[in-house]
Amino acid sequence: MRLPFFKYRMAGLVSLTLLVMSISFPSLALSLPVASKLAQSNPKTAVDWLNQGLQAIQAGKVKDAIAAFKQATKLDPALAPAHYNLGLAFRQTGQLQPSADAFYRATQADPKFAPAFANLGGALLEGNNFKLANDYLQRALELDPKLGFAHYNLGLVREQQRDCERAIASFKKAVEYSKNAPEPPYHIGMCYLQQGKLDPARSAFYQALKINPKYPEAYYNLGSIFFQQSKLQEALEAFRKSAEANSNYPNAYYGAGLVFIQLHQYGDAVQVLQFARDLYNAQKNPQWAKNAEQLLQQAQNLNYQPR
Repeated sequence: MRLPFFKYRMAGLVSLTLLVMSISFPSLALSLPVASKLAQSNPKTAVDWLNQGLQAIQAGKVKDAIAAFKQATKLDPALAPAHYNLGLAFRQTGQLQPSADAFYRATQADPKFAPAFANLGGALLEGNNFKLANDYLQRALELDPKLGFAHYNLGLVREQQRDCERAIASFKKAVEYSKNAPEPPYHIGMCYLQQGKLDPARSAFYQALKINPKYPEAYYNLGSIFFQQSKLQEALEAFRKSAEANSNYPNAYYGAGLVFIQLHQYGDAVQVLQFARDLYNAQKNPQWAKNAEQLLQQAQNLNYQPR
């Protein structure tokens, strides 16, 4: 019996782990009384608010950081790092449109600020505005051809457009300039999978795992390749490692269920498929919960048949 293997394609995450820009000036050694008087007579500058926001980010206080960055931009609308870091903070809280607006204002304040263009492109990508995303990412790379995450985001745009060859070229550039990032080789693997090139896809996933040995999606897609090649034990091991890397990753259990059915280990299949179904439901993924439920019923029926 040959069962269909449902591929679950993960959407790529736009890189936000960027350097945070700070402006500081040499401090003068002041005696306490003089410093106190200055504090009373000189209100905070835009740079003070910017640095306060950066400190809040480091302390994990994102809302406080947003308030500080907003105050900095209000006091000095030309302070590009304040707009930029406001965009990062908005993105961290999932506020996509305000994030894009802030990155755009950063590019207006400093038209040569390559990371702002790259992040603006990334935000537009997540909003499915591929044309504008492409334009801003191309501008970022004109300004800084070695900006690894700009190459990565451009690769994501091309991957979404199913332009696999150009996507792979962009991801390879990202690998060149961001050697410690596992996402570019992972997406190279995803592109090769789209093309049906299983061997180079497998190599790319191993490259991602070399950088990040706890990458559940990479293990899952390795498992899917082994499953398609009927290497069931290797597939099961890959799905097991995927679940170990993230115990709340339902695809790993779904994949394991497929393998157990092929191995006629129906009781084990029932167990992992129940877990996959429940996780899909908890994560509000009804289509995949339905897929898991259908496969679960199949495994249960097979488990009760006399052998």
